Amino acid sequence: MLPHYLCSHIQNAFRARHQKVLVEHSTQNLGILSILLRAGFISSLTRGTINRPSPDDFNKAGEAEKRIWADLKYRNDMPVLSHMELVSKPSKRIFMDVAEIRRICTGRRAQTIKPLGMGEVAVVRTNHPEHEWLEAREALALKLPGEVICRAR
Repeated sequence: MLPHYLCSHIQNAFRARHQKVLVEHSTQNLGILSILLRAGFISSLTRGTINRPSPDDFNKAGEAEKRIWADLKYRNDMPVLSHMELVSKPSKRIFMDVAEIRRICTGRRAQTIKPLGMGEVAVVRTNHPEHEWLEAREALALKLPGEVICRAR
């Protein structure tokens, strides 16, 4: 499944003022959602099934019924996440080395990517087996290059 589905699904759920959103269970979705959780855009993640968020049911369910439930976060009745967009598309994938990731994190343009603003995060997928999904600043700290998947603010 492509990450553009997750980006649009979460953004639409925030705009519709949903409390929870459920997405298909995959390592990609879990990685991106855990980065959003650490950045403070969502309040919690729970594994569950199509019917309800329940870790017990998740362990018993078949692969097609497994889902990730995310609790969306609002402040003063406004969504915390206002915009989430795809950076690397299937037609044009954006790979960056450590120097280019440093550039977007420190307020300069790299390739065709605008710099990260205040409170904005970029999701990077690396080839490292232990750190596959990282926020751009984490990838910079670990000196890992990778593909910039999406950004959220």
